[in-house]
Order: sequence, then C-alpha cells, then structure tokens
Amino acid sequence: TVRALLQIYIQSMRLQAKIIWFILWAACVAQDCKGPPPRPSIEMLSGSWPDKIYPERTEAIYKCRPGYITLGTIIRACKNGEWVSLNPNRICRKKPCGHPGDTPFGSFELAVGDRFEYGAKVIYTCETGYQLVGEIDFRICDADGWTNEIPICEVVKCLPPTGPENGRLISALEPDQEYYFGQVVQFECNSGFKIEGHKEIYCSENGLWNNEKPKCVAISCKAPEIRNGYPISPKTIYKENERFQYKCNQGFEYSVRGDALCTNSGWSPEPLCEEKTCTPPYIPNGFYSPQRIKHRAGDEVTYKCKDGFYPASRGNTAKCTSSGWIPAPRCSLKPCDFPEIKHGALHYESYYRPYFPVPIGKYYSYFCHENFAPPSLSRWDHIYCTKDGWSPKVPCIRKCFHDYVENGNSPRKTETYVQDQSVAVKCFPGYSLPNGQNRITCTENGWSPLPKCSRIKTCSKSDIEIENGFLSESDYLYVLNKKTQFKCKPGYLTPDGETSGQITCLENGWSDQPTCIKSCELPVFENAGTKNNRTWFKVNDKLDYECHVGYENKLRQKECTVPQIEKYVLAVPTKEKYKVGDLLTFSCRQGLTRVGPDSVQCYHFGWSPNVPKCKDQVRACGQPPELLNGEMTEAMKDVYDHNEEVEYKCHPRFLLKGPNKIQCVDGSWTTLPICIEEKRTCENVPELAHGYALPSNPPYHHGDSVDFSCTETFTMIGHRSITCVTGMWTQLPECVAIDQLQNCKPPNVVIHQANQPDKTEFHHNTSVSYKCRGKQKLQHTTCVNGRWEPEPTCTKKPLCAPPPQIPKAQNMITTVKYKDGERVSILCQENYLLLGTEEIVCKQGVWHSLPHCVEKIACSQPPRINYGTIIDSSGPSKERKETRQRRLYAHGTKLNYTCEDGFVLSSGQGITCHLGKWSLPPECIGLPCESPPSIPNGFVYQELENYQYGAEVTYNCLEGFGINGPAFIRCLGRNWSTPPICIRTDCFNVPTFEGVLLAQQKKDFYRSGEQVTYRCPSSYHLEGSDTVTCVNGKWIGEPKCKDISCVNPPIVKNATIISDQMAKYPPGERVQYQCNKQFEMFGDAEVMCLNGTWTEPPLCKDSTGKCGPPPSIANGDITSFPLAAYLPHSTVEYQCQNLYELQGDQQIVCKNGEWSKPPICLKPCVILEDTMEKHNLTLMWKKNQKLYSPSGDTVEFKCKDGYSSPTSKSLRVMCRDGHMDYPSCV
Repeated sequence: TVRALLQIYIQSMRLQAKIIWFILWAACVAQDCKGPPPRPSIEMLSGSWPDKIYPERTEAIYKCRPGYITLGTIIRACKNGEWVSLNPNRICRKKPCGHPGDTPFGSFELAVGDRFEYGAKVIYTCETGYQLVGEIDFRICDADGWTNEIPICEVVKCLPPTGPENGRLISALEPDQEYYFGQVVQFECNSGFKIEGHKEIYCSENGLWNNEKPKCVAISCKAPEIRNGYPISPKTIYKENERFQYKCNQGFEYSVRGDALCTNSGWSPEPLCEEKTCTPPYIPNGFYSPQRIKHRAGDEVTYKCKDGFYPASRGNTAKCTSSGWIPAPRCSLKPCDFPEIKHGALHYESYYRPYFPVPIGKYYSYFCHENFAPPSLSRWDHIYCTKDGWSPKVPCIRKCFHDYVENGNSPRKTETYVQDQSVAVKCFPGYSLPNGQNRITCTENGWSPLPKCSRIKTCSKSDIEIENGFLSESDYLYVLNKKTQFKCKPGYLTPDGETSGQITCLENGWSDQPTCIKSCELPVFENAGTKNNRTWFKVNDKLDYECHVGYENKLRQKECTVPQIEKYVLAVPTKEKYKVGDLLTFSCRQGLTRVGPDSVQCYHFGWSPNVPKCKDQVRACGQPPELLNGEMTEAMKDVYDHNEEVEYKCHPRFLLKGPNKIQCVDGSWTTLPICIEEKRTCENVPELAHGYALPSNPPYHHGDSVDFSCTETFTMIGHRSITCVTGMWTQLPECVAIDQLQNCKPPNVVIHQANQPDKTEFHHNTSVSYKCRGKQKLQHTTCVNGRWEPEPTCTKKPLCAPPPQIPKAQNMITTVKYKDGERVSILCQENYLLLGTEEIVCKQGVWHSLPHCVEKIACSQPPRINYGTIIDSSGPSKERKETRQRRLYAHGTKLNYTCEDGFVLSSGQGITCHLGKWSLPPECIGLPCESPPSIPNGFVYQELENYQYGAEVTYNCLEGFGINGPAFIRCLGRNWSTPPICIRTDCFNVPTFEGVLLAQQKKDFYRSGEQVTYRCPSSYHLEGSDTVTCVNGKWIGEPKCKDISCVNPPIVKNATIISDQMAKYPPGERVQYQCNKQFEMFGDAEVMCLNGTWTEPPLCKDSTGKCGPPPSIANGDITSFPLAAYLPHSTVEYQCQNLYELQGDQQIVCKNGEWSKPPICLKPCVILEDTMEKHNLTLMWKKNQKLYSPSGDTVEFKCKDGYSSPTSKSLRVMCRDGHMDYPSCV
C-alpha cells in the first residue's frame, strides 16, 4: 500500500513539472498585437478597441458595409503579433440587384459597371417613334436594390391637324383625336382650288408633322406666250374653265385647235403654232431634189421618173402648201416611143413617125427582112403598144434551112426551123460536131454550131495509170466524150466513197486520172452508237461514238499482237497482228506434249485462254473434284490421263455457270463450274393450238418439264415437252394437221438406200441414210414437215477454242474445246452485272455473243412525285418511312411510292435503281368525287352525272344572300375543296387578319357601305388600305402588316459584332462591327435595319498586301516607270494623250493588294467639212474647216447662206467623249 501511494506521488510531481515547463515556453514564444485590428473600406469592425496592445489570440469580428454581402462571419485574430483572417475566402462582395427590367418599345444600356450589382447604373432609351414618360431615364443598384421605377416608353403623338382653307382633311380618325407616330393624313381642295405644297404628311418621330399643311389656292392661268402667233382679246389672269383664243402667223398653223382651257394642271391643250411643212414626197418609180428632212410652205421640188414612167401632169415640179404638195408628184407608166424593129420595119414608117409616142392600145403593121419572119411566120403582122412596151418584144425572128451536113447524114429534103429551135445531127463514124454534141440550134445569126462534122480525137487506155485499181472495160481507144469505168481493189474507194468511178475522154485527154484511196468502213458497235451518217472513212479520219445507257466507255484492243510463247511451241498462222476473232493454233516440236489449250482466240481484251507450254513428260490426274449441288454425267474412275475430260450437270432447280467440262492438264484439273440456285419460276403453262398439256403441279421451277399431246388428226412437230429455264419456257412444239404436212425435197447428199435413189419428194417422218466421201460411217436424217433434221451435210464444222475468260467474270479458265452450237453460261463477279446474253455460243469455230460484266453503280436521291411519298421498301414493312435523307442507293434497290388520300398510283408502285439511274416513277392520279356538298341558302348551278378529278362546280345563293368565298369548288381526289357560304347582304362579324389590329371599337352589326379601320403593331408597316368595307354582306379589302424588323445581322468575314445580340431587331436598330487584328475596315462600321433588310455591311481586308503593276487605261498612261510590285499605300499618277480629257482621280492608291479605280481619258471630237456640209453648217468663229475639240468643250455653228435653223435653239453643241450631236439647217 505504501509502495502504491509512493508511485502516485511521484507521478503527480512529474505532471506539475510539465505544466510549469509549458507555461514558461508559452511566455517565451507568444507575441502581442500592437494597435487595434485594421478597418477595410468595405468592412465594419464590431465593438470598441481603445487599447494599444492586444494579447495573442484576441479575435475581432467584422460586418460588411451596406451594399456588400458575404457568407458567414469575417473574423481576424491576433497571431504572432499580426491580425490574421481566420477565413481568407470570406470577403465582402458587391450585392447583386438582378435584371433591371425591360420596358416595352425601349431598351437599356449598362452605363456604369459591367454587372447588375451594387453601384451599377443602366440608362433607358426608347425606340424611334416613342418617348420617355417623365425625366428619369436611369436606375441605380444600391443597397436596397434598383432605384426608381422602370421608365415607360409611350408612342409619340402629333396634335390633330386642321384642313386648309378652301379644302379638307382626309383621315380615318375623329377631328380632335391625336395621331400616332407614322400615321398619315391627306388633303384635298374644293372645286376651283388646287393644292400648293404636300398632298400628304405623316407624324414624325419628334411628335411633329414632317411638313407644313398645304394651302388651297384658286386655280388660275397666266396668259401664255405664243411664238409665231398672237392672242385674241387677251387678259393677264384666267380663272378655271376660262378659254384663251389665239391665231397663228402666216406660214404657221394650230397644233390642235385655236383655243385652250385653263385647268388644274395648266392650259389644255397647250397653245402652240407650228410651222406649215410638208414631209418629203413619196414618188414611186421616181426621185426628187432638193432632198430635205422638212419642207416649208412655198418650197418647190423637181422630180424625174424612171425609164418607162413619166410625170402625169406633163410637168415635173410640185409646191409645198398647207394642203400638201400641189400638184401631187407621181410617175405613171410611159407611152410607147417609135418602135425600132431589128431585121424589119413598119409599113408607111415615114408617115407614122411624127405621131409617136402613142398611148397604150395602139398597133401598127410591119414586115421582116430576108431570112427573118414574124413569130406567126406570116409575111407581115401587127405590133401592139402595151403597159410593158411593144409586143412582141422580138418582132422578127430568124429562119434557118437544114439541107446539108458535111461529113454526116444530110436530110432528104430541105427543112425549115425558126430561132431557138434545134435539130439532131448524125456524123459519120470518127467525126463529130465542133461542140462534141449531136444537135445544132437556129440562132439570130444562123446555125450554131455549123452543120459540119470534123474528125474527132481519141484517148488511149495506155495513158491511164490506176494505183490500187483497174479498168473494167476491154476497149483500148475511146472517142471524144466517151466514158470508161474503173474499179478499186478491196479496201480502197474513190474520193467519193464508191468502189468504182468513171473518167471521160476530152479534147485535152482524159478528164482526170482515176484515184483509189485506202478506206475504212463504218465499224459495228456493240452497245454503242454514232450520230455520223457516213458509211466509209478516209485514213486518219476520226469517228465519234457514245455508249448506250448503262454502258461505260472502255478502250478496247482492235487487234492482238503475237503472244509470248516458249521456243518449243509452234503457233500458226504467223502474222504481225491478229484481228478480233482470229484463232491461233499450237503444237509442240521434237515430240513434246502440249500442256494447255491447242488454240486460243483474239478478243477485244486480248488472247484467251492463256497459251500452252510443251513438256517431255506429263502427269495423270486423280479423281475429279465433287461439284456442290451437281454431279458428273458418267462413272468416276480412279485415274485420268493428261487431256482427258469430265462433264458435269447440276441438280434440279440449280443452274450451271461456267464450262460444263473440266480437263486433266499435267496432273491438275481445270476450273470447276458453279451450280447456283435458280429462284426464278415460270408462269402458267402456255396454251398449244390443237394440243393440250398433260396434268402437272405448279409452281414450275428451273428444270421442270411439262409434256404436250396433239388432238386427233394433228401431228406434233418439235419436242413434245417444254422446260422451265431461268424463268422462261423453252419453245413450244407445233400441232400441224396431218393433211397439211409438207414433203421434203431430196437432200444435197448421196443417199445410201437402194430403194430410194431417184425420189423427187419424201414424205413427213421419212428417214434416209447417207455416207460422206472418205467416211465409212452412215449418217441419218429425217423429213420433218418439209425440213431435214438434222440438216444433212458432209462439211465438218470447226471446233471452238476453249471459252474466254471475260473480264470481271467468275474464274472459268479451261482448256476444253467445244463443238459448234455448244454454249457456256457466264457468271459475273460480286458487285458486277451481266449485260448481254447469259450464254456465249460456239459458231463456225468462233465464240459469239460475248456479254460484259459492268459495275453495279449506285443511284443518288430518287425522284419525287406530286401528291406522293417515297417509301423505302428495303426494310420490314412496319419500319417503312419516307426517305428524306440524302444517301446513295445500291444497284437493284427498289423504292415504293404511296399517294396522299384521294390519289392512286397510275402504274406500278415503285422504282428500281439500275446502273446509277432510276426507272421512271409512277404518277399519283386523283380519284373522282361524289356529289358536291349542299350549302345553306345556296345551290349548285349545274349538276353532272359524275365528277372526275379536277372537275369544278359553281354555287349560286338564294335571293337576299350573297356568296362568300370563291363561287366554285374543285374535285381534289375524292374530296371537294372547301365550298363557299351564302350570307345575308348585311355584315355581322368584323373580319380579323393575321398580325393586324383593329383601330376602332367593334360593333355587332354593320350596314352595307360602312368601313372598319385597322392598324399595325410595332415594327410592322401597313401595306395597302387600312380599311375594309361592308358590301352586300361581304367585307371588301384585306389590310396586311409587313414585318419590317430584321433578324440575323450579316456575317462579315474577319470581323466580330460588338453590339448586343438580339433575336429580333426593330426598324432603325444598328449593329456595329469590329475587324480582327491585321485587318482594316472598308465601309461603314454599322449596319441598320431598314424595312426588314440590313444596309450594306463593311468589309475587313488584309491591308498589308502588295499590288502588281497599275491597270492600263485607253489613250493614257502613268507618269512614272512601272514596277513589278508596289508596297501598300503606294500611289501612281495618270496622264492622257494630247486633246484627251482626264475624268476621275488622277492618282490611284494601292490598298489591300488592289489598286483604287483608275481614271478614264475622254475622246476629243473631230469636226469635218463633209459632216458640216451634210448638215448645211459652217463654224461661227473658225476659218479652218477641220479641228479637234476636247470633251466638254462647246462648238458654235451657223447656218450656211440660204439656210436657216428649223428651231430657235442655239447652234451651240458640246463634245461628249468623242460624240457630238450636230444641228441641221434647212
């Protein structure tokens, strides 16, 4: 126990020592704070702090001054001799006031501060046409929130105007009612008064009318000044409807009449005296002088008539009078002068000569000299004066006598011929007429040519050289004008494109040397065509062609070069180039064995298949591979020798693609064919005339067959069954009546049957045997309805080379040769479409009907149709939706259309994408409608039996009711458009219009003729009248309010908008732009909203760019040496050539890499003597008759002696850029 107490005592002593040590340590470390806590400007210190020293850990509590707030309490404590904040994040911040509030028809701007917090100030402004109510236009954010109430903007009003004296005001408002901003009033004057000033004024934004009201002044007219006339009983002032009478001086006349009426718009008609003038006379078949634009009264003209015409009045002058030209100048047909008869004369010529000329209708007798006669061939005849002159025109014609032909056959007796008649002449052999013809003609001077035959010249065949041609006739010598024919060798044509031509023996030899040139015939295009109509072409001619729809142009070889072959392979025939279709046959030298095909064919894409090789040893093959969905046609062996073949066939409903035979080639089998499932089925079994099909079960798949039989007395011709092949039935047999079967003629072979050697006909179904020369095996053929089947022939048809590997087709490489008539089915690679026949055919040793594998090109957006929607049918029917998104559609994609209610598709339902193009879409056709709906107090004017789409019917109303709306309705696809209604002639409900406000008190009832006024809201402008009128129960008029605010300020490249962004900008609102750095602004920095559109925005361009050489100007140049480049803000000056005037800035500046607009040099005018002579002018001040006048200068003319100006205008004209309008003197 004592021990325990001792331990407790010791521990208590240790604790006391620790406490004493801590107190001593604290006294050494702690420091007091000198002075009271700090007093920040936005914080208030709580309590009293009079002492100068405050011990460690003393705390001071702060509050925020009014207008400031903080979260929690702000405390500072004395620590290590300094006042330290216990929560540094707690500070006093400005108290927010929130949004100051918008005012209708106005806006505010933050004038002080950048946030809505203590101390901020906003200033309000009103829109154009609105003003503040009161003088306070601001709100300040203080400790208790925003000061003042939100300012109010009220519309600016103008005091009501009064009508002018002797006039009235036209307005929809009451006389003492104030007018809002923008409202318009009109004025009109009483009868006898007119407006002086503005006819209409409007209330402007400052509350004042934009113009003073006009005055109505009495209508009056001052006495007019009349040039070339004088007034009758004149007055100084004339009142409305008073008349002013006047007369014109001699040589002048009224423009309309001799008086004028004083009207609101002045004198009507304008009193005017015009000079009496005549227009230039129109003289058919004549001409006159002097020629002037206008002739004054008293002027005379002299005229002459053309040959065959004469002045009707026996004179050739006419005078200009107030009634026109006196006498009227005209040219009439000329009478007949004395007839000068060639080779003849008038009877009693000397007696009649003084009486000429004579009028039309006169006639005289005449006679002809020797060897001449009248056209009637009588001894004498009459000559008549007609409107066309003397008739006959040739009174005496030549008579020729034909009685002798030198070196030719002469007539037995003399024959007589007249002028222009001809006769045939036959010369002796070796002789010809001088012109080489066989006729002579009687002319005025006798026979032409003379009837004299001269020895003719001949041409020799030895003078003819024909390159690439030959003469086709055997004659050696050819007489003059004789023709011979030549022909060109194959592949050559004449320059005219013919295979033959003609040349003629002429006086100087052959007409031309015959020419045969190398030519090309029009090629046969496959899936392409040409617009050229030519059938042959010269060497180096070009032919343009284009592919058919769905085909693309590919460069194809027209020839094949010699393929690369091994040295032991022998190829025949040997050529430099091979044409498409040529075959190349191979064999091996030195007893080697061929590995590969024994022949290849040249195609447009090259040789196919690949050429073979030659080996000394070849390997055998094991069992051939199995064919999926197919089988071999013969039993399988274990081992197959080199070149041994195996044939395959597909299971039912499967189609074989590729060669049906494979071959063992040096231990490996060639490519195996493919059996693909044929999903196409055949439709109903076709009907057979005079036959029937045996019962079978549809549907009919690929490979299914149907058997037929003929009725009694009919025999079947052809195969008795048809087979479904790729969705199509093979050819039907034919049932022919037994008594109509045709017999066969003997075949063109030696029949090997002794009992039928000399038959001339063979009956149907008769078989014969024949043997070909050098062959022991008998062949057989049967007569089938007039034809031998198979065709009897001893000509062995050549085999075809192994089928080609068509580009983009599935691998079908083989070395097996095919017989004539055998076919190979082609299958294209994935994403390629077969164009052409599906099978290639072996004919005469060459493969024919080669198809193409073309890429399946996708289609773009499908076409849309009226009243229809495109439905994508590629997905499940419940997921179909309208295809609005733009995308590509794969080849073969089918899209369907659906029509709106009341419409049906015209044909089909969809379109198909085929090689990049859509098939033609259907149309949506409207359905007919039922009877039109009946309307209260109205009826259909004329009913029909049926109403097709688009039909219209018209409604009428009963008496006392009027139609409201269109009187007709239209059938819109099973539904009618909205019918009208018949309403009473009085109006009841005030019409409402979208966006338009009623401007007066609404009533329940309006009489016909009453009006209702409307107005527009803010930022809208009224279009048209502001009133509607009740007329017979119908409101007439439709006021419209156009939104004249703006949205989306224009985007300026390299600039930003520094104004506040708004969803909608009222009229007059401005938006300011600021260019980005390194860009300079061109134009106004602000755009303004005016009538719904923005004014032109500025441009921000890089101003650091250099300029190239300054632009050249016509008739001018720069004054300094041109440089290749100019620094920004460089300038150059221009000057014009002598007498050219500079227009525009003489100096241009390089800015933003571009020169400012250069000036132009205006052309001077050249005054020429010829031009002044034409206008009867001379220069007023210059003796020199040729001068240059700069542009802008004036030139003064005067009339030449004896001429005067038709107007009182000055003869001073100005030169404008090389052009001057000359005055004229007459």
